Amino acid sequence: MIHYCKCWLLIDRWLLITLLLLAGMGLLTLYSAVHLGVIQLWYKQMLYWLLGVGGFLVIAMIPLRVMGLLAWPVFVLALICLALVPLMGDVQMGARRWLNLGPVHLQPSEVMKWALMLVLAHWFANRDADQWRSIGMACLLAAAPAALIVIQPDLGTCLVLLMAAVAVLIAAGFPWRYFFAIVAFLPLVGWYMWQHIHDYQRQRVLTFFDPQADPLGAGYHVIQSMISIGSGGLWGKGYLNGTQSRLNFLPEQHTDFIFSVLAEELGLMGVMILLLLFAIFIHRMLYIAAAAHTRFASLLTIGISSIFMLYIFVNIGMVSGILPVVGVPLPFVSYGGSALVSMLAALGVVARVSIESRGLLPWQRGGSPLA
Repeated sequence: MIHYCKCWLLIDRWLLITLLLLAGMGLLTLYSAVHLGVIQLWYKQMLYWLLGVGGFLVIAMIPLRVMGLLAWPVFVLALICLALVPLMGDVQMGARRWLNLGPVHLQPSEVMKWALMLVLAHWFANRDADQWRSIGMACLLAAAPAALIVIQPDLGTCLVLLMAAVAVLIAAGFPWRYFFAIVAFLPLVGWYMWQHIHDYQRQRVLTFFDPQADPLGAGYHVIQSMISIGSGGLWGKGYLNGTQSRLNFLPEQHTDFIFSVLAEELGLMGVMILLLLFAIFIHRMLYIAAAAHTRFASLLTIGISSIFMLYIFVNIGMVSGILPVVGVPLPFVSYGGSALVSMLAALGVVARVSIESRGLLPWQRGGSPLA
């Protein structure tokens, strides 16, 4: 038991260093985004960080074999929570995505992304993704939560979940000939989705192509965000001196559009530092995945890292005007309890993979592929 309690001391140093630096940049940027408004949000985010770090350390102590045993129960529990959202979920900002659990509001879709990666990694741990039975089961596992998330509605989270599932499929050996055959049907799938998505989601796609068509309506968010990013210049306007956020021109500045706050105040140099930290962070996770001793650990780490990559790419892309606006947070920077705690918990899984792969536990023997 003592050995398990000391496992957190063995966490990969590069993973930990980049996490701490991202946490620092995130909290400083969030403080700037809310310090003239609802400062209580910053204190709540600090509390979420404490809860998330606690979850990170606890999960880093759980052996991977135990995680494999818990894969199906965790997935089923997350699926049940998702199914309860349309029946008893709270409505916030026009969407029903949260379950009221007394002192906290849980967003089951955030938990489901990581639960799906866990169950897919377990499913493909001893089988390749080159048989239709295996592929069909994986598609069913991804389609069930995706359908429940779409009706909330939360198209952004649904797309992230499906793309991360595809990443695990490819890593598990999904034949490229099948992959290209599926890609050929994407225009038909896109047409079908276009006919069934909500009007505001359709408007977001149209706004992506021409935000100036409705500058005071659907295009307002993107236009103000691009103004914020562009006005930062090379060195920025200075910390706490961003005019777009100070004068409340920039909407959702503490959540989806917090990257624009950072770009305006710290400029291109601040953005480059943030992107460098994200690059080191993702590279280290992929390195850990490549050196994992088991197929389950490797696939699980690939799935988790793919979600982080999608979060970063989609969030920065949408606030920069190169992707349609969807509700996707910027990891460790955007405000949000469920997202932050679930991200840190998932990162605890990666930390555990690193610990076991390096053979650092007292009862492990052998080499150290990550040394």
